[in-house]
Amino acid sequence: MEPTGQRWTALAAGVLVGGGLLALAPAGVPIPVGGPVPSGASAPPGTAGAAGAAAAAGALARAGISPLSGGSGTAEAPVPSGDAMSYGAAAGTTYYVDSRRGDDSAPGTSAATAWRSLGAVDAAGLTAGDTVRLRRGGTWTGTLRLRGRGAPGAPITVATYGEGVSPKITGRGGNCVVITGSHVRVTGIRASGCRWAGFEVRGDRNELDAVHADRNVSGVHVTGAHNTIKNSILARNNRMSVNDRGGDDDSGAFGVLLNGDDNLVTGNLVTGSYAASHDYRTDGAAVEVYNGDRNRVTHNIARNNETFAELGAEKGRTATGNLFAHNLVTSSRRRGSFLVTRGARHAAGPVRGTVAVHNTVRLPARDTIGWSCHGGCSPAILKLRNNVIVVGGEMGYEDGRGADEAGSVYQGRTIEFELGPGSVVADPRFRDAATLRPGHASPALRRGFTLDPSWYGGAALARDLSGRPLPPAPAAGAYQR
Repeated sequence: MEPTGQRWTALAAGVLVGGGLLALAPAGVPIPVGGPVPSGASAPPGTAGAAGAAAAAGALARAGISPLSGGSGTAEAPVPSGDAMSYGAAAGTTYYVDSRRGDDSAPGTSAATAWRSLGAVDAAGLTAGDTVRLRRGGTWTGTLRLRGRGAPGAPITVATYGEGVSPKITGRGGNCVVITGSHVRVTGIRASGCRWAGFEVRGDRNELDAVHADRNVSGVHVTGAHNTIKNSILARNNRMSVNDRGGDDDSGAFGVLLNGDDNLVTGNLVTGSYAASHDYRTDGAAVEVYNGDRNRVTHNIARNNETFAELGAEKGRTATGNLFAHNLVTSSRRRGSFLVTRGARHAAGPVRGTVAVHNTVRLPARDTIGWSCHGGCSPAILKLRNNVIVVGGEMGYEDGRGADEAGSVYQGRTIEFELGPGSVVADPRFRDAATLRPGHASPALRRGFTLDPSWYGGAALARDLSGRPLPPAPAAGAYQR
């Protein structure tokens, strides 16, 4: 079945922002079902990803891709491998794969006796504690299939060895890296120009750390649960899956597509999820959640995407309790939005319990909107706290009983919601246009409400984008200073 869903529309001041298709998995991919749970109630603790986002941004610049341009340039330089990061791995067998000099008839247990193909990895029957190392500078066409089951403290690890650019897996014959196992950790690998997804994560409790996905329909597609995507570069995933004339079904250009529950997306750089669309003019999302509950999207830097986050569910399914915290969202494109969700009157609603807290957004073009909560908005649909949202268009839109909003700073041309306690429309007085940190006279300072750690997805995530703990009287926005 092709991805399906409904477009979203911002209905105030004559602003029509984007199309946007809420997406199911491609044909044949199962989607787990999870019941509604309040935001953060059962989410496992995570690690703040501010350092990862900064590292990803630096790596993108070294790769010749400008984060502000959405990815114009090549992507052949190495991304951070993450090999030095401890995952508590127990000893197992280490296998080596060299696309140029390897031999599948060799043992594969040393760099001198490396295998050549991804098929040899699939045939190895990886078990807990095993490691596969792909040689840097190598390119493989096909799919790396990771079916094995690791264990806590003994994951199956895919990493790199040697010198040069990141090992690249490519090819339109299939998704490039497919994880159906559990406790699998992939680090330092690039998935580029794949059939649909660069990394497809169907299993549970897996980790993508410091990977790079580009030129796909979806950089990362998750249908499993309790997975982590961190410290990674998701750039120019700008291909459409459906893009035909007429109807209301265009879909594609996702940085991360979440069709699963309890996943953590943190410390990543997501840029260039933006593509031409016959139905909507342009389409794409840094993070799209469809039929997914209790996902946490925190401490990411998003540049030049059509939308930062859009949420929805098909009837009979849920997209409940999803969290967006401490993200920095900017764009120089002519249109865009920060967050789009919907109530029960919408075909892709109701989307209950979405929380957006301590985000900083700057979208200066006229055809933009901060957030949209439509089709029966209510406090049970959307809660916003302690954000700084600057747009050239509409600051926000609500219908119905409206969102639960407070402690924020807004700037824009029009407003179609009622400001909540402590919120103001004012110049945020950023220290500079590059980092969007608050200046010494910013109205964001001490503007925010003191919140329980559950608002942030757990105590480990209750830090600003630079990693600072939140003070008792926090500033609004992603940065405290």
